[in-house]
Amino acid sequence: MQIYTSHQIAGQEIKEHLGMVRGSTVQSKHIGRDLMAELKTIVGGELRGYTELLEEARAEAIRRMIEQAERLGADTIIGVRFTSSAITNKASEILVFGTAVRLSR
Repeated sequence: MQIYTSHQIAGQEIKEHLGMVRGSTVQSKHIGRDLMAELKTIVGGELRGYTELLEEARAEAIRRMIEQAERLGADTIIGVRFTSSAITNKASEILVFGTAVRLSR
């Protein structure tokens, strides 16, 4: 599956628009990550535990979006965007969405 943030692909023609596809996941913080993050705020620097958590969440959301696009018969997803929201003060949602299309080959 090809994934693009743009709505046009140079040298490619979109044969069919199949609709919006999305993937999301809600992740909660791990107590160990919370403790390490609190300590890290004292000395400064990257909160690696949270960075890893968000990387895992984005990968899962993308995987779910791709699965939905494949069910529609898409070979490409265009216009891909990410957003996030706080569900509680201990959990966040990562959402990725785009338009499933078939390219002319």
